[in-house]
Amino acid sequence: MPFGTFRRSIMGIGNDHNQVHSMDVNGGDSSTGYHCELGSFEHQVFRRFRTLSASSGDELLSLDWVTKLLDAFMACQEDFNVALSKNKVDLAKPPLDKFVTEFFDRSIRALDICNAIRDGIEKIRLWHKHLEIVSNALESKSRNVIVEGQFRRAKKALTDLAIVMLDDNKESASMFSHRNRSFGRPNKGKDHQKKPGHSRSLSWSVPNSWSACKQLQLIANGLIPPKSHEISATNGLANVVYTMGFVLMFVLWALVAAIPCQDRSLQVNFTVPRQFSWGTPLNLLHIRIMDESKKRERKNSVGLLKEIHQMEQSIHVIMDLVDSVNQFPLTEEQKEEVQTGVKEMSLVCNTFKNGLDPLERQLREVFRKIMSCRTEGLEILGRAQA
Repeated sequence: MPFGTFRRSIMGIGNDHNQVHSMDVNGGDSSTGYHCELGSFEHQVFRRFRTLSASSGDELLSLDWVTKLLDAFMACQEDFNVALSKNKVDLAKPPLDKFVTEFFDRSIRALDICNAIRDGIEKIRLWHKHLEIVSNALESKSRNVIVEGQFRRAKKALTDLAIVMLDDNKESASMFSHRNRSFGRPNKGKDHQKKPGHSRSLSWSVPNSWSACKQLQLIANGLIPPKSHEISATNGLANVVYTMGFVLMFVLWALVAAIPCQDRSLQVNFTVPRQFSWGTPLNLLHIRIMDESKKRERKNSVGLLKEIHQMEQSIHVIMDLVDSVNQFPLTEEQKEEVQTGVKEMSLVCNTFKNGLDPLERQLREVFRKIMSCRTEGLEILGRAQA
């Protein structure tokens, strides 16, 4: 089926598509409202991710899209917290206690991945500073005059940016791996010193041995859909916990795909369940993100974030211009090319300037909500088991 047709079919799915297992429980009319409430949670997950999956190609994996992804996650998290708080007395009863405990265990790994993503945002912020230096170096106060000194400053800034990006992303050498000759400097790595200790705060940096891909795989390995008798025994709550666990894993996977991250890889072995309504939009998102990663121009990218791709393209343009100019003054054609390249780079700089801080604040809120849910949930379990 063509992608456009597939996407339209998802957008046309309505409330009747709420094929969730949580409705497959034994109960009389008195529990109808309760079961509908649990089914509504899963349908809200479906609805939020259906909107995300229908995003245009230009919007997918952009800063704006990642913001909407985190908004959707936090809304799901809020609904999940409400579901848990309304069923406190059942959380410590088997088999629900097992599902809840495993969910909170996975939350620890989720917090670590949030820290790694925060480090990735810091990397982009550093690259942005170098981009601004390049852009400012080539901006001419007089539109008709671009001198050799400006090119030297731009070339030095590009060299510094190349070294930083190669150092930060040795495993995915980015666009600089085959262009370092243009800068006249070898690729010299530096040993970054990570902060010691392992506190659960968003200021903690992951150690050198840490792997985002391995952490995601460990989270995915524990995600097994509840069996029918487990759904019945928990009045459908097992499905709610499983749904939130899968949403958590998927959102983290998408973040790792988009943002530079230590040992990032999209090759995490998981299967989106088809028996849940929300499986349809999540499966489409998985396909679209994987397809994006397979594009020739994205295979060696440090991250699939749309603005990173735009940054890499603008760097290519400026690098080609810097390498091609051998004499001054510039020709009118060269001046026009420089001005066009600087304009494109300035647009990327402005996007980073306006988008990175809000994204980091949003990530902090996600971190806080995951932490708060885990803390409150464990307190409830502890009181019930005392």
